[in-house]
Amino acid sequence: MTNEQVIVVGGGIAGLTASALLAHEGFNVILLESHYQTGGCAGTFKRGNYVFDVGATQIAGLEKGGIHERLFRYLDWPQPLGSILDPGCEVDLRDGSRPIKIWHDPVRWEIERNQQFPGSKRFWSLCSLIHQSNWSFAEKDTVLPVSDFWDFKQFISSVEPLTFLFGLLSRSSVSDLLWLCSCPQDQRLQKFLDLQLQLYSQEKADQTAALYGATVLQMAQAPRGLWHLQGSMKSLSDALESCLLRDGGKLLLRHKVTAIETISTTDSWIVDVVDGNGSTSQLVASDLVFTLPPQCLLGLTSGNSSLPTNYRDRIAKLPQPNGAIVFYGAISRQYLQEIHSNHYQFFVEDLGSLFLSISCEGDGRAPLGEATIIASAFTSVDFWASLDDQIYRKEKQVFLQKILKAIKSVFNIHPDDWLHKELATPRSFAKWTGRPQGIVGGLGQRPTTFGPFGLSSRSPVKGLWLCGDSIYPGEGTAGVSQSALMACRQLMATKGHPFRLPK
Repeated sequence: MTNEQVIVVGGGIAGLTASALLAHEGFNVILLESHYQTGGCAGTFKRGNYVFDVGATQIAGLEKGGIHERLFRYLDWPQPLGSILDPGCEVDLRDGSRPIKIWHDPVRWEIERNQQFPGSKRFWSLCSLIHQSNWSFAEKDTVLPVSDFWDFKQFISSVEPLTFLFGLLSRSSVSDLLWLCSCPQDQRLQKFLDLQLQLYSQEKADQTAALYGATVLQMAQAPRGLWHLQGSMKSLSDALESCLLRDGGKLLLRHKVTAIETISTTDSWIVDVVDGNGSTSQLVASDLVFTLPPQCLLGLTSGNSSLPTNYRDRIAKLPQPNGAIVFYGAISRQYLQEIHSNHYQFFVEDLGSLFLSISCEGDGRAPLGEATIIASAFTSVDFWASLDDQIYRKEKQVFLQKILKAIKSVFNIHPDDWLHKELATPRSFAKWTGRPQGIVGGLGQRPTTFGPFGLSSRSPVKGLWLCGDSIYPGEGTAGVSQSALMACRQLMATKGHPFRLPK
């Protein structure tokens, strides 16, 4: 047990998970969030009778043994109610063939992909082996990248023979797996992989790390799966927030961190904060858990020597993540009678992948007989940042019309049929989340930046810990919660407080 104060910066799912874990273990925790609510990119907002998920619209890890199920079981709190997505998604390649249904049942999914992609069996078999090996490895709560001897001990205790074998593919891409399995010329399969992998790794098949891609391509199948939450994604952040407050942790909303500095003589951190009324204050902590994009560290530590020069340089050279344009709409369910999935993805010539999330009847997001639809596509943050206000408003309308036209081409929904419609851009996400230029999804999962080659949760500065979608194992609510668990275990170990989350 320790009375030393720990400050967690950022109230997204990673920050909430870290705060709840530390508070439950008796640590003195303060969670700082600049917004008026927690949740971050998994937050929600209301428009009249409609509730919209800001960014994340699905969740993994609610199944028995999944990261969220384990967390809430340990925290002794009911996990959010959700229903399994089956199919997890329909992917329409817009080539005249029927959409590809990603079924929850592994046997049904095997039949589907063999029908859709003849000759690809060896590729999927290899992905399945990698997937099983990766989960066996990850379920031991391993630590990556390895930064010291404690990390190495955790890593080596998680390694199995297959881990070493597939480690030979650590610098390979998903396209390399296609080549190994003699199906690199299957253009339909290539297009399907590009669309799906962009959702989960922000990269196409030729740039997605093989070990990462093989895992996320099979996230929708039992015994794991993707879930749709009752109410909204806010039910996840609300549950974690409740655990934090129950166990004595403090939550300061509308408190924006403006600077952080380490004091080497006392091994402590000073955090400058401004609240919603404009009042400034300073907080002191022995440890700082930083859940914002690591690029934010550069601005918050400018003018002081808290970060070593080589570490600052590495962060400055990180690849630029994507932004997102997101359409939030509401429609009568009479226009959705031909849609049998909550998630639908298709290719649009001038947008790339367009991913639709459709609310369920009675899930609390829309009145009965109506539905919310969220349609998202990746975009360049630099493009939107360079626009003056007048051109920005015009471009928003251009992209809004592009999305409405794309949806009409697939579902025959006329622009006048919408009960509500609005568009968010990277500028909107920058305002909502405080992320630089509105970047989303963390680092692209390339062979050079994923897993053992990414940023460590253990920084080179004593008492500074990182977690979130730029840290292993990557984006998504399950990924950021796993990274928060990893950072908390490392922090607790330095205090002589060994910790493992019960299986």
